[in-house]
Amino acid sequence: MDRPSESSVCLSVSFAGLTLSNPVFLASGTSGYADELGEFMNLDTIGGLITKSITLLPRPGNSTPRIVETDAGMLNAIGLANIGVEVFIQEKVPILESLQTTVFVNVAGQSISEYLAVIDRLAPLKAIDGFELNISCPNVKEGGITFGTDPAQVEQITRQAKKSSGSKPLMVKLTPSVTDIAVTARAAIEGGADALSLVNTFTAMVIDIESRKPVLANRTGGLSGPAIKPIAVYLVHKVYTEAARPAGIPLLGMGGIRTASDAVEFLLAGASAVAVGTATFVQPDAAARILAGLETYCREHHISHISELTGGLQ
Repeated sequence: MDRPSESSVCLSVSFAGLTLSNPVFLASGTSGYADELGEFMNLDTIGGLITKSITLLPRPGNSTPRIVETDAGMLNAIGLANIGVEVFIQEKVPILESLQTTVFVNVAGQSISEYLAVIDRLAPLKAIDGFELNISCPNVKEGGITFGTDPAQVEQITRQAKKSSGSKPLMVKLTPSVTDIAVTARAAIEGGADALSLVNTFTAMVIDIESRKPVLANRTGGLSGPAIKPIAVYLVHKVYTEAARPAGIPLLGMGGIRTASDAVEFLLAGASAVAVGTATFVQPDAAARILAGLETYCREHHISHISELTGGLQ
């Protein structure tokens, strides 16, 4: 059997009502506001990017140190530091307008009204294609994580945010810090989510044995990178089989993706697309490398359309 030619591999995917050129995203919090990685890769070749979290007012974030490397990843306790929605509109949206790739804005807040205020300001802008609702940040002391662990609140905030996002897709980012992630996934779906992204980081700690104090000023942070990948793959598959597939809701899988083979694992587990995060700190063009590897994988395995991989676990 002859291998398909390079041109016969179709990488485009349908995701939450949008057509992406390919299933590779840049994850929120690791690609800034878009332009930071522009010198390392052509952002228009990536299927999509998710901006750093945007809140109603500027946030300085947590005290430093707020990042520490671990044996197989990193902990961060940035605390949603960002420029606020008004400066974002003035300074960053013009950059987003010049891109051809799909753009989601990650939205955060300390109350439901703050989430809605941010979405209301951004929803009319043509440069923004959708929203990722950050209800699962493990390194802030208010909001965020509280919403993400309570199914009733997940449904409530999703339902109200969807009204504000209107025709633009709303993706809800799930925390792994729950007893059963399928329960919160179903709550988000019942609230009207168009897609789910998972998983966010795991709460963790690193201790300096000389000072006998936590390395991070925040004491704890969110663990990301290769250490969490097998757990993330399992949770994506669990949500896919127990909540997303029955509802016809696409998943954006993330958590330690460094290579094309990592990405394929998430697709087989049930993700329709994948997001690359921590790997960009090691290789700023990691997403582009992974995309090229996915095309090679499809060609070598006689796969004509990459969407055939989604949920293909035997």
